[in-house]
Amino acid sequence: MRLPTSPYAAGGVHQVLDPASAAPVTDVTLADLAETDAAIERAHRAYPAWRAIAPGERARLLRSFAAAVDAHIDELAQLEVLNSGHTIGNARWEAGNVRDVLTYYAAAPERHFGRQIPVPGGIDVTFHEPLGVVGIIVPWNFPMPIAGWGFAPALAAGNTVVLKPAELTPLTALRIAELALEAGIPEGVFTVVPGKGAVVGERFVTSPLVRKVCFTGSTEVGKGIMRGCADQVKRVTLELGGKSANIVFADADLEQAAATAPGGAFDNAGQDCCARSRILVERSAYHRFLELLEPAVTSFRVADPRNEDAQMGPLISAKQRDSVAAGIDGADIAFSGRRGPDGGGFWMAPTVVIPRSLTDPVWTKELFGPVVAVLPFDDEADAIAKANDTEYGLSGSIFTRDLGRALRVARAVESGNLSVNSHSSVRYWTPFGGFKQSGLGRELGPDAPDSFSETKNVFISTDA
Repeated sequence: MRLPTSPYAAGGVHQVLDPASAAPVTDVTLADLAETDAAIERAHRAYPAWRAIAPGERARLLRSFAAAVDAHIDELAQLEVLNSGHTIGNARWEAGNVRDVLTYYAAAPERHFGRQIPVPGGIDVTFHEPLGVVGIIVPWNFPMPIAGWGFAPALAAGNTVVLKPAELTPLTALRIAELALEAGIPEGVFTVVPGKGAVVGERFVTSPLVRKVCFTGSTEVGKGIMRGCADQVKRVTLELGGKSANIVFADADLEQAAATAPGGAFDNAGQDCCARSRILVERSAYHRFLELLEPAVTSFRVADPRNEDAQMGPLISAKQRDSVAAGIDGADIAFSGRRGPDGGGFWMAPTVVIPRSLTDPVWTKELFGPVVAVLPFDDEADAIAKANDTEYGLSGSIFTRDLGRALRVARAVESGNLSVNSHSSVRYWTPFGGFKQSGLGRELGPDAPDSFSETKNVFISTDA
């Protein structure tokens, strides 16, 4: 497996570590401010020609890009295991998601329709005009899918893209940029710029040539990006934190709810803004649910992420592992699973905590690790109130056999993405985004290209 390289160097060097062993993988050179400005300028110069490409030809190039990714699924997956500590099964899905998102939005250029609106004295039509250069800032928890959710619809709508991967996880983004060129995407249309957030990411916000910023990451950083973009009235999409609730009613299939709860909470070692990190169980079923949950947690396979049967790998870094551990220091731990292989690496056991109150930090704060808190509720109204008692509103699940209740609770819970009797939140053909401080705007789904374009209205008089 060949490791991709960065074309930048003036911003220093980041040593990529394997989270499973803490061993060095490679050094990636970073861009400084001047190199970032140069990359943005290249994207700006490439924009007129990319915008002018006929919709069918742009669609063909995106299909070619998707095919190039498809031909390198295993390579990209192995890179992600090495770079991010994701299980090999998850990493294959993530690389396949990039392919699928590109394929889905390859159909958009020819179908990004405006409208004809009835007016007196002429005809009125609308057009979707691309914005220009789009800056995409990607987090370390899902480097490939979140990149694709931004760049695929942006490119389809006729924009050029500069993308900053997280410092910890740049390898797959760099390789995907190489594949884009191999697939025929013109130089400057899709550029990956590795670097520090305070340099590259901040420049995306302040550069007048960047007309939109897409950011996925912490709510605190997202607020700063929003403030910065306001200076230029720059478009922004934010996908931020979460503290999602998994609501289990007594009439649910408790065995299924308990068996699936670890996957909903501990996938990607809990480093997922959609993680169902709070479980609310109807009081009459609370103790039985905990009895069923314990073997599901203790049997959850924490293993070398290269193993085909691994369900959870390491955390991304020692800093993240230590932060999560500090978040449960002194907490009432009900039970834990397996920590993972002995030796190096940033491993942590999946852990179930019983909060002492609704203000307990394990109940209120996004720890971003393999920790789930469990509390009882009394009735439907209590479940909704406790689920909504958070500044976040990204995802969640509802387990019940009562369809009417499922719909009532789904409408009442303040969250952008909910699942009934499952933990599925994200499909590339349906919209994704959060309520409250979980974000602003929507990604994915059929309308995503609209968020990368302006609507232009044109009236043509027939009276002349």
